Amino acid sequence: MEALDQLLMACHSQSIKPFVESFLHMVAKLLESGEPKLQVFGTNSFVKFANIEEDTPSYHRRYDFFVSRFSAMCHSCHPDPEIRTEIRIAGIRGIQGVVRKTVNDELRATIWEPQHMDKIVPSLLFNMQKIEDSDSQIGPPSSPSAGDKEENPSVLAENCFRELLGRAAFGNMNNVVRPVFAHLDHHKLWESNEFAVSCFKIIMYSIQAQYSHHVIQQILGHLDAHKKDSPRLRAGIVQVLLEAVAIAAKGSIGPTVLEVFNTLLKHLRLSVDFELGDRRGSADSINFTTSCKESDERIVQNAIIQTIGFFGSNLPDYQRSEIMMFIMGKVPVFGTNSHALDTSQLGDLGTKRIQIMLLRSLLMVTSGYKAKTIAAALPSPILDPLLSVSLMEDSELRQLVLEILHNLIDRHDNRAKLRGIRIIPEVSDLKIKREKISKQDVSFMKKHGQQLYRHIYLGCKEEDNVQKNFELLYTALALLTIELANEEVVIDLIRLAIALQDMAIINEDNLPMFNRCGVMALVAAYLNFLSQMIAVPAFCQHVSKVIETRNVEAPYFLPEVIFRDKYSLPKSLEKDEKNLFFLTNKIAESLGGSGYSVDRLPVPYVPQVTDEDRLSRRKSIVDTVSIQVDILTGTNSEDKVNNAEEITFEALKKAIDNTGLEEQEKEKRRLVIEKFQKAPFEEIAAQCESKANMLHDKLAQILELTIRPPPSPSGTMAFTAGHTQYQSVPVYEMKFPDLCVY
Repeated sequence: MEALDQLLMACHSQSIKPFVESFLHMVAKLLESGEPKLQVFGTNSFVKFANIEEDTPSYHRRYDFFVSRFSAMCHSCHPDPEIRTEIRIAGIRGIQGVVRKTVNDELRATIWEPQHMDKIVPSLLFNMQKIEDSDSQIGPPSSPSAGDKEENPSVLAENCFRELLGRAAFGNMNNVVRPVFAHLDHHKLWESNEFAVSCFKIIMYSIQAQYSHHVIQQILGHLDAHKKDSPRLRAGIVQVLLEAVAIAAKGSIGPTVLEVFNTLLKHLRLSVDFELGDRRGSADSINFTTSCKESDERIVQNAIIQTIGFFGSNLPDYQRSEIMMFIMGKVPVFGTNSHALDTSQLGDLGTKRIQIMLLRSLLMVTSGYKAKTIAAALPSPILDPLLSVSLMEDSELRQLVLEILHNLIDRHDNRAKLRGIRIIPEVSDLKIKREKISKQDVSFMKKHGQQLYRHIYLGCKEEDNVQKNFELLYTALALLTIELANEEVVIDLIRLAIALQDMAIINEDNLPMFNRCGVMALVAAYLNFLSQMIAVPAFCQHVSKVIETRNVEAPYFLPEVIFRDKYSLPKSLEKDEKNLFFLTNKIAESLGGSGYSVDRLPVPYVPQVTDEDRLSRRKSIVDTVSIQVDILTGTNSEDKVNNAEEITFEALKKAIDNTGLEEQEKEKRRLVIEKFQKAPFEEIAAQCESKANMLHDKLAQILELTIRPPPSPSGTMAFTAGHTQYQSVPVYEMKFPDLCVY
C-alpha cells in the first residue's frame, strides 16, 4: 500500500489516466474486504487520490460504489469500540474525498443526485448525532485541530457536512436539505429538538447567504406537511424555524418574508382550533391526557408567537412596517369580515384567543421600532383596527393595545422612567428625553388626536379594569404629552382629564367605587406630570394644592393608596367637595396668565363616535349624538317611513335604491360630529342659535291658522264622532299643504 501510494503521488497529470482505473479497482477490493485495517488503508489511498487535481475531466468514471461503501462504513457496528471509531472515521473521510473529487469535476452534478445525497447526508448526521461532548460548533465554521478530526467522528462528520453545504449550488440545495428532514423524521428528533436546532444552525451558517430563503421555505413546507401531527413535533419544527430566521433575518431573505408570517399565522389558527376542539370533545369527561394536549398546544402557540416577534423585530424598518400592517389585518374584529384568518368555527373564545396571540405577536414586532414620524409608526391601516380592538370587553386585549401604542409612540425610550402610576414629586429628576414637535406630528394629532383621546376615555370606563390598565392608560397619556403635545394638544389633554374626573364624579355608567377612585387617581397622577412638564407655576400650584388636600381628606383619590389598599374605598363620592377636585376655571385662569389660548378649555370633552360603537354596548353615546345629529340636520316628518306602509314592488325598488342614500347619510352624520368636535365653540353656538331662530319662526307660522270657506258644496264632508253625525263642517287649512286640521 505504501508503494502504491508513492507511485500514485509520483504520477504526472498526463500519465495518471491509465493508472487510475486499476488503482480504483484495487481500492474497491480493499474496501470490500472484511479486514478493518485494509479498509482504512484503502480509504487513505482514495483520499490522497481525491486531492490530486486533474487537468481533464473523466467522462466514464463513476463513484457510485464508493459513495455506498463509505456510507456503510459510517454506520459500522464493529464490537470493538476503537476499531468501530476507526472505521467510521475512515468512512467520513472517504465521503469527504468523494465530494472533493466530484465537485471540482465538470461532471460534478452527479454527486448531487438524490440517490447519492440520500446516503451521504444521513451517514454524516448519524455520526454528528453520536456526539458525546458539548464542544461541537454551532456558529460559523472554523478550522478544528487535526487531532479532533482524527479522533472524533462527530467533529469530522460536522466539518464534512459544512463543506458539502458550502459547495452546494442553488439547484442542488433541495437534494441536500431534504434528507435532513427525512433523518429527523425517521429518528423522531423533532420533539427533543436540540439536535434538529443544531443541524439547521449549521446549515444556515454554511450555505451561501442568498440561499437562506430556500431553506426557510423548505422548513415551512415541512411544517405544512406535519400540520396534523403531535403538538410537540410541530413546536419543534417551529423552534427550528425560529433559529433559521434568526440567522437569515440579518440579511435579505427576499420574498419569503410574507410567506413566513402567513404560514405561521395559519398554523396559529390551526393550533387554537385543535386546542378548543379537544376541550369541546372532553366537556363531559375532562381527563389528564386532554389537559396535557392543551398545554402542548400552548407550547406550539408560544413558539409561533416567539418566532413571529423575533423575525419581525430583526427586519429592516421598511419591512417591519409592512409586517405590522399585515398582522394587524389578520386580527379578527367582531362585526367585520376584513380579516383573513377564518375564525367562524372557533366561536367567541377561540376568536378572543386568536386576537390575544396576534396582538402579542404585534407587540413583539413593534418592540424597539422607532419611526421618524408618528404617522409612519401609526398609519391608518394599523391605527384604525388597533383602536377598534380597544372597544373589546376583555381587559387583556386592551392592555395589549396600550402596550403596542407605547412601543410605537415612545421614540426616546422614556417608558421605563414612567413605569407605574404615582405622584412624581419632581418630574425633572426623571430626565425625560424629548424633541421639538415636528410639523408632521402636529398634522397627525390634528387628524387622529380625537381617536387617541377617545380610546383613553372609553378605556377608563371599563368595569373590568385592574391596576395594570390604569398604569398603562397613565403611561399612554404621559407619552402623548412627551412626544406629541404642542399648546393645542395640551389643552385637549387637560379637557380629557377633566372629562375623566367628571365621569368618575357623576358616574352615569354605574361604575364600581374602585374604578371611580382609580380614574380620580389616574387624573391626579397625570395632571401632576403634565403641570410639571409645561412648567406653569400657577397650574402646578393648583394641582399641588388639590393633591395635598386629598392626602389629608381623601387619600383614596391618590394612586399610592387606592392601588395598594383596595379596602379603604369610600362608601360614597361627594360631588360638592370642590377642594378635592381639579377645577376648570382655576386651570384656565392659571394657563391664561401664561399666554395659553384657553378659549376651548371650558368646552366639555365629548368622545368621538365611530361605527365601531354601534357594534359595542356603548349605546348611550350613540343615542345621544344621534339625537343631536337629527336636530342639526333638520330632519322632519317627511323623512320618516310609515311602519304600516304597504309592501309593493315599487316600495322594494325604492328601498334598494336607498342604499346609496344611507351611505350619504352616514357621511353627513360623520361630518356633523366632526364639526362638533373640532369647530370653535363660538361658531357652534352661533349655528345653534341660528337654527333655534329658524325653528321658532316655523312654529309661529304653524300657529297662524287661516280659515278658508269651502270652495263648493263638495268641500263639505261628513264624519261621525261617537254616536253623533256631523255634516258641512268648514275645513281649516294651514299654510302648509301637507298638514291639515279638520
